[in-house]
Amino acid sequence: MSSGVGAAFGRFFDGDVWYSFRRSPVAMGAALVALVCAVCALFAESIAPHNPFDLATLELLDSLKPPAWLEGGEARYLLGTDDQGRDILSALMYGARISLLVGIASVLLSMVIGVSLGLLAGFVGGRVDAFIMRVCDVMLSFPSILIALLIDGVGRALFPDAHGSLAFAVLILAISLTGWVQYARTVRGSTLVERNKEYVQAARVIGVGSFTIMRRHVLPNVTGPVLILATLQVASAILTEATLSFLGVGVPPTSPSLGTLIRIGNDFLFSGEWWITIWPGVMLVLISLSVNLLGDWLRDALNPRLR
Repeated sequence: MSSGVGAAFGRFFDGDVWYSFRRSPVAMGAALVALVCAVCALFAESIAPHNPFDLATLELLDSLKPPAWLEGGEARYLLGTDDQGRDILSALMYGARISLLVGIASVLLSMVIGVSLGLLAGFVGGRVDAFIMRVCDVMLSFPSILIALLIDGVGRALFPDAHGSLAFAVLILAISLTGWVQYARTVRGSTLVERNKEYVQAARVIGVGSFTIMRRHVLPNVTGPVLILATLQVASAILTEATLSFLGVGVPPTSPSLGTLIRIGNDFLFSGEWWITIWPGVMLVLISLSVNLLGDWLRDALNPRLR
Protein backbone atom coordinates (compact mmCIF):
# COMPACT_ATOMS: atom_id res chain seq x y z
CA MET A 1 0.00 0.00 0.00
CA SER A 2 2.75 2.43 0.97
CA SER A 3 4.66 1.62 -2.22
CA GLY A 4 1.54 2.41 -4.27
CA VAL A 5 1.15 5.76 -2.52
CA GLY A 6 4.84 6.50 -3.03
CA ALA A 7 4.58 5.64 -6.72
CA ALA A 8 1.54 7.94 -7.06
CA PHE A 9 3.45 10.79 -5.43
CA GLY A 10 6.42 10.05 -7.68
CA ARG A 11 4.25 10.27 -10.80
CA PHE A 12 2.75 13.53 -9.54
CA PHE A 13 6.12 15.19 -8.88
CA ASP A 14 7.37 14.01 -12.28
CA GLY A 15 4.23 15.14 -14.08
CA ASP A 16 3.30 18.23 -16.05
CA VAL A 17 1.14 19.74 -13.29
CA TRP A 18 3.95 19.90 -10.73
CA TYR A 19 6.35 21.17 -13.38
CA SER A 20 3.88 23.91 -14.32
CA PHE A 21 3.46 24.80 -10.64
CA ARG A 22 7.21 25.13 -10.09
CA ARG A 23 7.52 27.33 -13.18
CA SER A 24 4.76 29.74 -12.06
CA PRO A 25 5.77 32.28 -9.38
CA VAL A 26 2.18 33.53 -9.23
CA ALA A 27 0.84 30.04 -8.47
CA MET A 28 3.50 29.42 -5.84
CA GLY A 29 2.82 32.77 -4.18
CA ALA A 30 -0.94 32.19 -4.22
CA ALA A 31 -0.48 28.70 -2.79
CA LEU A 32 1.71 30.08 -0.01
CA VAL A 33 -0.84 32.76 0.93
CA ALA A 34 -3.71 30.26 0.82
CA LEU A 35 -1.72 27.78 2.93
CA VAL A 36 -0.87 30.39 5.57
CA CYS A 37 -4.51 31.51 5.78
CA ALA A 38 -5.72 27.91 6.00
CA VAL A 39 -3.20 26.96 8.71
CA CYS A 40 -4.04 30.07 10.77
CA ALA A 41 -7.75 29.27 10.44
CA LEU A 42 -7.52 25.55 11.22
CA PHE A 43 -5.19 25.97 14.19
CA ALA A 44 -6.59 29.26 15.47
CA GLU A 45 -7.02 27.90 18.99
CA SER A 46 -3.28 27.19 19.20
CA ILE A 47 -1.89 30.07 17.11
CA ALA A 48 -4.15 33.00 18.02
CA PRO A 49 -2.76 35.13 20.88
CA HIS A 50 -6.25 35.50 22.40
CA ASN A 51 -9.62 33.81 22.30
CA PRO A 52 -11.80 36.68 21.10
CA PHE A 53 -15.03 34.86 21.90
CA ASP A 54 -14.25 33.97 25.51
CA LEU A 55 -16.19 36.61 27.41
CA ALA A 56 -14.20 35.97 30.57
CA THR A 57 -11.01 37.22 28.91
CA LEU A 58 -12.42 40.41 27.37
CA GLU A 59 -11.57 43.80 28.83
CA LEU A 60 -13.79 46.71 27.84
CA LEU A 61 -11.02 49.07 28.91
CA ASP A 62 -8.97 47.68 25.99
CA SER A 63 -11.68 48.45 23.42
CA LEU A 64 -10.97 50.46 20.26
CA LYS A 65 -7.20 50.28 20.62
CA PRO A 66 -5.37 51.05 17.36
CA PRO A 67 -2.75 48.75 15.79
CA ALA A 68 0.48 48.37 17.71
CA TRP A 69 2.49 50.71 15.47
CA LEU A 70 0.10 53.64 15.98
CA GLU A 71 -0.05 55.96 18.96
CA GLY A 72 -2.03 54.34 21.75
CA GLY A 73 -1.51 50.82 20.44
CA GLU A 74 -0.15 47.90 22.44
CA ALA A 75 2.16 45.11 21.34
CA ARG A 76 -0.21 42.42 22.62
CA TYR A 77 -2.89 43.69 20.22
CA LEU A 78 -0.91 43.75 16.97
CA LEU A 79 -3.80 44.79 14.72
CA GLY A 80 -5.81 46.60 17.40
CA THR A 81 -9.10 45.76 19.12
CA ASP A 82 -12.79 46.26 18.38
CA ASP A 83 -15.51 47.96 20.43
CA GLN A 84 -15.70 44.97 22.82
CA GLY A 85 -11.98 44.69 23.41
CA ARG A 86 -11.52 41.66 21.16
CA ASP A 87 -8.13 41.22 19.52
CA ILE A 88 -8.57 41.82 15.78
CA LEU A 89 -5.77 39.41 14.78
CA SER A 90 -7.32 36.58 16.80
CA ALA A 91 -10.79 37.41 15.49
CA LEU A 92 -9.45 37.17 11.92
CA MET A 93 -8.13 33.67 12.52
CA TYR A 94 -11.35 32.43 14.09
CA GLY A 95 -13.48 34.24 11.49
CA ALA A 96 -11.47 32.82 8.59
CA ARG A 97 -12.09 29.32 9.91
CA ILE A 98 -15.85 29.89 9.74
CA SER A 99 -15.62 31.37 6.24
CA LEU A 100 -13.44 28.55 4.92
CA LEU A 101 -15.63 25.88 6.54
CA VAL A 102 -18.83 27.26 5.02
CA GLY A 103 -17.18 27.92 1.64
CA ILE A 104 -15.58 24.48 1.23
CA ALA A 105 -18.61 22.58 2.56
CA SER A 106 -21.00 24.42 0.24
CA VAL A 107 -18.73 23.80 -2.76
CA LEU A 108 -18.53 20.08 -1.99
CA LEU A 109 -22.31 19.82 -1.67
CA SER A 110 -23.01 21.81 -4.85
CA MET A 111 -20.37 19.71 -6.67
CA VAL A 112 -22.09 16.47 -5.66
CA ILE A 113 -25.49 17.78 -6.77
CA GLY A 114 -24.27 19.35 -10.00
CA VAL A 115 -22.03 16.48 -11.11
CA SER A 116 -24.79 13.92 -10.46
CA LEU A 117 -27.41 15.87 -12.39
CA GLY A 118 -24.95 16.72 -15.19
CA LEU A 119 -24.00 13.07 -15.65
CA LEU A 120 -27.65 12.07 -15.67
CA ALA A 121 -28.63 14.76 -18.16
CA GLY A 122 -25.75 14.11 -20.54
CA PHE A 123 -25.87 10.32 -20.46
CA VAL A 124 -29.63 9.72 -20.46
CA GLY A 125 -30.65 12.67 -22.64
CA GLY A 126 -34.21 13.16 -23.84
CA ARG A 127 -36.79 14.61 -21.47
CA VAL A 128 -34.53 14.18 -18.45
CA ASP A 129 -31.85 16.29 -20.09
CA ALA A 130 -34.38 18.92 -21.20
CA PHE A 131 -35.94 19.19 -17.73
CA ILE A 132 -32.61 19.53 -15.89
CA MET A 133 -31.34 22.11 -18.37
CA ARG A 134 -34.53 24.18 -18.08
CA VAL A 135 -34.12 24.20 -14.32
CA CYS A 136 -30.55 25.41 -14.83
CA ASP A 137 -31.80 28.17 -17.13
CA VAL A 138 -34.28 29.31 -14.51
CA MET A 139 -31.59 29.33 -11.81
CA LEU A 140 -29.24 31.34 -14.03
CA SER A 141 -31.90 33.95 -14.75
CA PHE A 142 -31.72 35.21 -11.15
CA PRO A 143 -28.69 36.68 -9.35
CA SER A 144 -27.13 34.02 -7.14
CA ILE A 145 -27.14 36.27 -4.07
CA LEU A 146 -30.91 36.76 -4.36
CA ILE A 147 -31.47 33.00 -4.58
CA ALA A 148 -29.23 32.48 -1.56
CA LEU A 149 -31.15 35.15 0.37
CA LEU A 150 -34.46 33.49 -0.59
CA ILE A 151 -33.34 30.00 0.43
CA ASP A 152 -31.79 31.31 3.64
CA GLY A 153 -34.99 33.21 4.45
CA VAL A 154 -37.16 30.14 3.82
CA GLY A 155 -34.84 28.03 5.98
CA ARG A 156 -34.99 30.53 8.83
CA ALA A 157 -38.79 30.67 8.53
CA LEU A 158 -39.03 26.88 8.73
CA PHE A 159 -36.57 26.74 11.64
CA PRO A 160 -37.10 30.00 13.57
CA ASP A 161 -35.14 28.73 16.57
CA ALA A 162 -32.23 27.52 14.50
CA HIS A 163 -28.85 28.11 16.05
CA GLY A 164 -25.41 26.57 15.99
CA SER A 165 -25.00 23.67 13.59
CA LEU A 166 -28.53 24.02 12.18
CA ALA A 167 -27.91 27.65 11.23
CA PHE A 168 -24.66 26.63 9.53
CA ALA A 169 -26.48 23.86 7.65
CA VAL A 170 -29.11 26.32 6.37
CA LEU A 171 -26.38 28.71 5.19
CA ILE A 172 -24.39 25.95 3.46
CA LEU A 173 -27.54 24.69 1.74
CA ALA A 174 -28.43 28.21 0.58
CA ILE A 175 -25.02 28.71 -1.03
CA SER A 176 -24.91 25.18 -2.47
CA LEU A 177 -28.23 25.49 -4.26
CA THR A 178 -26.93 28.53 -6.14
CA GLY A 179 -23.67 26.91 -7.28
CA TRP A 180 -24.62 23.47 -8.61
CA VAL A 181 -25.77 24.82 -12.00
CA GLN A 182 -22.24 25.47 -13.30
CA TYR A 183 -21.19 21.91 -12.45
CA ALA A 184 -24.28 20.42 -14.09
CA ARG A 185 -23.80 22.34 -17.35
CA THR A 186 -20.05 21.64 -17.49
CA VAL A 187 -20.39 17.92 -16.77
CA ARG A 188 -23.32 17.56 -19.17
CA GLY A 189 -21.26 18.99 -22.02
CA SER A 190 -18.33 16.69 -21.29
CA THR A 191 -20.64 13.67 -20.89
CA LEU A 192 -22.27 14.31 -24.27
CA VAL A 193 -18.82 13.94 -25.82
CA GLU A 194 -17.72 10.94 -23.76
CA ARG A 195 -20.88 8.84 -24.15
CA ASN A 196 -20.28 8.38 -27.89
CA LYS A 197 -16.67 7.25 -27.58
CA GLU A 198 -15.52 3.69 -28.22
CA TYR A 199 -14.87 2.68 -24.61
CA VAL A 200 -18.46 3.54 -23.63
CA GLN A 201 -19.87 1.66 -26.63
CA ALA A 202 -17.69 -1.35 -25.78
CA ALA A 203 -18.93 -1.33 -22.18
CA ARG A 204 -22.52 -1.29 -23.43
CA VAL A 205 -21.88 -4.19 -25.79
CA ILE A 206 -20.59 -6.45 -23.00
CA GLY A 207 -23.65 -5.66 -20.89
CA VAL A 208 -22.36 -3.12 -18.37
CA GLY A 209 -25.21 -1.14 -16.79
CA SER A 210 -25.70 2.56 -17.44
CA PHE A 211 -25.07 3.54 -13.82
CA THR A 212 -21.81 1.59 -13.75
CA ILE A 213 -20.69 3.16 -17.02
CA MET A 214 -21.37 6.64 -15.68
CA ARG A 215 -19.60 5.97 -12.39
CA ARG A 216 -16.58 3.97 -13.57
CA HIS A 217 -15.94 5.19 -17.08
CA VAL A 218 -17.50 8.59 -17.78
CA LEU A 219 -17.05 10.28 -14.39
CA PRO A 220 -13.22 9.90 -14.22
CA ASN A 221 -12.94 11.53 -17.65
CA VAL A 222 -14.93 14.64 -16.75
CA THR A 223 -13.26 15.40 -13.40
CA GLY A 224 -10.66 17.79 -14.85
CA PRO A 225 -13.09 20.67 -15.57
CA VAL A 226 -14.89 19.92 -12.31
CA LEU A 227 -11.71 20.35 -10.25
CA ILE A 228 -10.96 23.67 -11.93
CA LEU A 229 -14.51 24.90 -11.41
CA ALA A 230 -14.51 23.75 -7.77
CA THR A 231 -11.32 25.69 -7.05
CA LEU A 232 -12.80 28.86 -8.49
CA GLN A 233 -16.12 28.25 -6.74
CA VAL A 234 -14.46 28.16 -3.30
CA ALA A 235 -13.61 31.85 -3.57
CA SER A 236 -17.10 32.63 -4.88
CA ALA A 237 -18.73 30.70 -2.02
CA ILE A 238 -16.60 32.49 0.57
CA LEU A 239 -17.61 35.86 -0.89
CA THR A 240 -21.28 34.81 -0.94
CA GLU A 241 -21.08 33.78 2.71
CA ALA A 242 -19.39 37.07 3.57
CA THR A 243 -22.13 38.97 1.73
CA LEU A 244 -24.90 37.12 3.57
CA SER A 245 -23.16 37.63 6.91
CA PHE A 246 -22.64 41.32 6.11
CA LEU A 247 -26.39 41.60 5.49
CA GLY A 248 -27.05 39.94 8.85
CA VAL A 249 -28.49 36.66 7.54
CA GLY A 250 -25.33 34.53 7.63
CA VAL A 251 -23.67 32.69 10.47
CA PRO A 252 -24.84 33.23 14.08
CA PRO A 253 -23.42 36.33 15.83
CA THR A 254 -21.84 34.05 18.43
CA SER A 255 -19.57 32.59 15.72
CA PRO A 256 -18.83 35.54 13.45
CA SER A 257 -17.16 35.04 10.10
CA LEU A 258 -15.16 37.58 8.12
CA GLY A 259 -18.37 39.04 6.70
CA THR A 260 -19.78 39.57 10.18
CA LEU A 261 -16.55 41.23 11.32
CA ILE A 262 -16.70 43.60 8.33
CA ARG A 263 -20.31 44.49 9.13
CA ILE A 264 -19.43 45.20 12.78
CA GLY A 265 -16.45 47.33 11.81
CA ASN A 266 -18.45 49.24 9.21
CA ASP A 267 -20.22 51.07 12.04
CA PHE A 268 -16.88 52.49 13.20
CA LEU A 269 -15.28 53.17 9.81
CA PHE A 270 -16.08 56.90 9.74
CA SER A 271 -15.37 57.48 13.43
CA GLY A 272 -11.65 56.82 12.98
CA GLU A 273 -11.45 53.14 14.02
CA TRP A 274 -10.73 51.98 10.47
CA TRP A 275 -8.81 48.88 11.53
CA ILE A 276 -11.95 47.11 12.76
CA THR A 277 -13.30 46.69 9.24
CA ILE A 278 -10.18 47.09 7.07
CA TRP A 279 -8.29 44.03 8.38
CA PRO A 280 -11.19 41.57 7.90
CA GLY A 281 -11.62 43.01 4.41
CA VAL A 282 -7.93 42.52 3.63
CA MET A 283 -8.10 38.94 4.94
CA LEU A 284 -11.14 38.22 2.76
CA VAL A 285 -9.43 39.67 -0.31
CA LEU A 286 -6.25 37.66 0.32
CA ILE A 287 -8.14 34.38 0.61
CA SER A 288 -10.36 34.99 -2.42
CA LEU A 289 -7.53 36.30 -4.61
CA SER A 290 -5.15 33.45 -3.76
CA VAL A 291 -7.82 30.81 -4.46
CA ASN A 292 -8.79 32.48 -7.74
CA LEU A 293 -5.16 32.65 -8.86
CA LEU A 294 -4.73 28.96 -8.03
CA GLY A 295 -7.85 28.18 -10.04
CA ASP A 296 -6.55 30.12 -13.03
CA TRP A 297 -3.22 28.31 -12.86
CA LEU A 298 -4.92 24.92 -12.54
CA ARG A 299 -7.08 25.67 -15.58
CA ASP A 300 -4.00 26.43 -17.66
CA ALA A 301 -2.03 23.48 -16.24
CA LEU A 302 -4.75 20.96 -17.10
CA ASN A 303 -5.35 22.39 -20.57
CA PRO A 304 -3.38 20.23 -23.03
CA ARG A 305 -3.52 23.00 -25.69
CA LEU A 306 -1.39 25.27 -23.49
CA ARG A 307 1.36 22.74 -22.73
